[in-house]
Amino acid sequence: MTPNPIRKVLIVGGGTAGWMTAAALAKVLDAKGVAVTLVESDAIATVGVGEATIPPITTFNQILGIDEAEFMRATKGSFKLAIEFRDWLRPGHRYLHPFGNFGLDIEALKFHQFWLRAHHEGWAAPIDDFNLPATAANLGKFALPSKDPGQVMSSLKYAFHFDAGLYARYLRAHAEKRGVTRVEGKVASVQQHGETGFVTGVTLEGGQGLEADLFVDCTGFRALLIEQTLKTGFEDWGHWLANDRAVALQCEMGGDGLTPVTRATAHEAGWIWRIPLQHRIGTGYVYSSKHISDEDALKTLQGALDGKPTQDPNFIKFRPGRRKQIWNKNVVAIGLSSGFLEPLESTSIHMIQAGITKLLALFPDKGFDPVEIAEYNRLTILQVELIRDFIILHFHANRRDEPYWKALREMEIPPDLKRKIDLFRASGRLFQSDYDLFAEPSWIAVLLGQGVMPQRHDPLVDQYDEAFVRTQMARLSALIQQTGRAMPSHEDFIARYCAAPEFVR
Repeated sequence: MTPNPIRKVLIVGGGTAGWMTAAALAKVLDAKGVAVTLVESDAIATVGVGEATIPPITTFNQILGIDEAEFMRATKGSFKLAIEFRDWLRPGHRYLHPFGNFGLDIEALKFHQFWLRAHHEGWAAPIDDFNLPATAANLGKFALPSKDPGQVMSSLKYAFHFDAGLYARYLRAHAEKRGVTRVEGKVASVQQHGETGFVTGVTLEGGQGLEADLFVDCTGFRALLIEQTLKTGFEDWGHWLANDRAVALQCEMGGDGLTPVTRATAHEAGWIWRIPLQHRIGTGYVYSSKHISDEDALKTLQGALDGKPTQDPNFIKFRPGRRKQIWNKNVVAIGLSSGFLEPLESTSIHMIQAGITKLLALFPDKGFDPVEIAEYNRLTILQVELIRDFIILHFHANRRDEPYWKALREMEIPPDLKRKIDLFRASGRLFQSDYDLFAEPSWIAVLLGQGVMPQRHDPLVDQYDEAFVRTQMARLSALIQQTGRAMPSHEDFIARYCAAPEFVR
């Protein structure tokens, strides 16, 4: 038995980060006598634009025991099979970053190397033809994957688009049913131990005091505990990630309708996201304040809307980078309080999930072993730096003419990213860390999509007869295309499976 166990956890801040943390802690700590309390104020707005996710969110929801159809109705969600990039390489160019693998390896040789051979020989079909989520996305189709690994449908991976505010509300109800206590109020002051500097409690504006052993900072960009109180420090990555502003809007459904993709469209000084929900479109322009004014950014966004705006614009300032420590003393930062890159590739909600997972894996006692805290920080920083490099790739590998894009193309990039790009450009080879969130297929999709075409392919694939390779690839492509065409439309699937009352066809 742990001699000095944690008995009280206080989560400061709600929103997506706070309620994801509360729901997960309630699930795991329920039988261990740990009281979980969350303090938040209805008067403090959350950023609330993180409406797109990546596939690990399905695992998180399953661990919590969430019914998927019920959750989708409650959050007015839709399904996501890929990110569609428009105009990133150059105006008029389009590519997908789909979920899931490309093709099937042949006798331990990577499928994409066979595709590269076909490309070099001039007879390759588009690489999307060998990926089921990409095929379904291009057709506007969706169905749940098969549990039979022998079926092509088992290769389908997906994530969600949802209303982040409604997701937090849904998780709040879920967590409160499992014993989490919510306290309404603004934090007026934070108390620290005189000798250790550990946080001992917070006092609310009304005078109520809340004490705990472990504190989770979910206060967003304010970083009330991790930075304002503990002065942890910040590592700025603005020299690699130029965007420091966003303006977000919601608008009526229109344009291409309920597509099963998040769309990212490059513009003069940044990019615009499009996230379709059942009842509206979430959209926003992420941009560099050095290259465009707030007023011109809003005009650009308004000119790209699918339909009539349904809210006033929400301007958001941010600083790309991370805290020097994510866990400092007895405070763990989860969500925007730990740092932020930018919305590209929908990693924000996943980093919340990853932070929670590591916290549970290294859950402390009141001794707060420095070795365990150091490991948490090492793993978290390693993962966020790998994500950072993946995001930099999108901006660096471009052929656009505007000053913003030219500067990103010419900047010096992190050494590990340069090594990865150079190796792939030479021979299509990739070697990754086990902690890289984005697996090999994601790097292949974005490297090829951004015009990094290997000069050679693996010479080992040349030992195979061309007729054999052609036959294998043609069969695989035909099977994937047939499977994709047999799926219902994304709208039809939602109508039958998880339609909210506000669902707009």
